[in-house]
Amino acid sequence: MQTRLADFINHTDTGREAEAILRSCVHCGFCNATCPTYQLLGDELDGPRGRIYLIKRLLEGEAATEETQQHLDRCLTCRSCETTCPSGVKYNRLLDIGREIIEARVSRPWPQRLLRRLLLLSLPYPRRFKVLAGIGAGLRPVLPKRLKAKLPFKQTAETWPAARHERRMLILQGCVQPALAPRINTAAARVLDRLGIGVVPIDHCCGALSYHLNDQTSGLDMMRRIIDACWPHVENGIEAIVTTASSCGVTIKDYGLLLKDDPLYADKAARIAALTKDLSEVLQVEDLSSLQPLSHKVAFHSPCTLQHGQRLNGVVENLLTRLGFTLTTVADAHLCCGSAGTYSILQPELAGRLQAAKIQALQAEQPDVIATANIGCWMHLQEKASVPVVHWVELLAL
Repeated sequence: MQTRLADFINHTDTGREAEAILRSCVHCGFCNATCPTYQLLGDELDGPRGRIYLIKRLLEGEAATEETQQHLDRCLTCRSCETTCPSGVKYNRLLDIGREIIEARVSRPWPQRLLRRLLLLSLPYPRRFKVLAGIGAGLRPVLPKRLKAKLPFKQTAETWPAARHERRMLILQGCVQPALAPRINTAAARVLDRLGIGVVPIDHCCGALSYHLNDQTSGLDMMRRIIDACWPHVENGIEAIVTTASSCGVTIKDYGLLLKDDPLYADKAARIAALTKDLSEVLQVEDLSSLQPLSHKVAFHSPCTLQHGQRLNGVVENLLTRLGFTLTTVADAHLCCGSAGTYSILQPELAGRLQAAKIQALQAEQPDVIATANIGCWMHLQEKASVPVVHWVELLAL
């Protein structure tokens, strides 16, 4: 793809990065075949190839418009197109660049600005969100049906195992997960404890939510805070940094790229990224004979951030099969469930259509339980599913 970048970005590091990505695209259109929004809307500009053209035009100096902003907003950032692309186009990174430019140039209507501001002020802050979630739980009887569905019933956290092993790992608590689903991380800690691994919790947000809501400055600051919190443990020989939310994992694994131009954090960011592992990556190389989970028929939903972002498709499925679970066949397993961070809040109509299709596919073979690997997917699916929805590690901790 030929490019002629405008003066505002030409000869900059970002411009050179964007130009290299654009030139790798051969506009074959394979990406549209696996793009959820293109499948729903049938509009070229709501598929990856069309969005690449829109971003190219922005970078070449054409005026930014609300229409372009809308097409970029509709992208789920699921990265299914990257899995499909034969040319290795780094679409996700190009989208970040395009969204940052258009956010600075196109003013949103005030209701959109207010909603995004409220999300930015609440979701990435674990303590703040826990208070708000508690208030929401108290108001559940009077909440509108749509909001009530998004608020899971309160969980009681299980006991965190005492530190008693020579092997040590960190585990990231996440931002909304401790308030909404505290059993996930305690289940992970208990499973790792049985395998002779002690885990230390880290309580900060990874920065993904802010970064992908186009507050990239705040997102990068949160990434630095995670690095600062982890670094003393890294210096003391921690074995790995474990994530139970695949959305956190895919972001932290990109820290080296996202902070490459920060002279104070670039090397540390690369080290943190290299140490970060999804829980499934840790367990797949361990002796699991000490685990004796109950047998269930499981429909597994592999989050986009796991199968497309981290390229770990099949890892959780193989673990569950190895432990004796029966896995159902899920049609169109590569497609997004519609959660996508804050997408289900900001694009409820499209998210709802994707949710309905995903739940139908997951429940087609009448599983005992639906399992997933990301808090956002868990929240989104449990709204409408007629069988229990859990994080897959909870099945191992029974």
